[in-house]
Amino acid sequence: MAGVRGLDHVNLRAPAALIERLRRFYIDIVGLQEGPRPSFRSGSRGHWLYAGEQPLMHLSVATDGDGAAQRTGWLSHVAFACDDLAAARARLDVAQIAYEVNVVDARGQVQLFLTDPAGVGVELNFRVDKR
Repeated sequence: MAGVRGLDHVNLRAPAALIERLRRFYIDIVGLQEGPRPSFRSGSRGHWLYAGEQPLMHLSVATDGDGAAQRTGWLSHVAFACDDLAAARARLDVAQIAYEVNVVDARGQVQLFLTDPAGVGVELNFRVDKR
């Protein structure tokens, strides 16, 4: 039986001005890179942001009348596996973005919790050397 192999992507749909703020946030703060986005027959516009070869974040520009926030139910946040905790904290501090820190000793992990410009919770996970 086929099963889930992993998370393919997260899609945020918003008005163009907010999409641009989100694009800058996920590139400049989180550390994703903008990459190729295929053309779609629907004519939709947006950006695909990559972690390595994987387009993890799809940012879709909402059409007129389609720009209202979506109901997300109980979704709390999106989490990313990250490298270089010090650099990430420095970017957040310089941008004056508030975040909370949680240390999970049992997993050798530091988590940073913040909120993106659309109000979506973001968790950045860093492995730390336990030596």
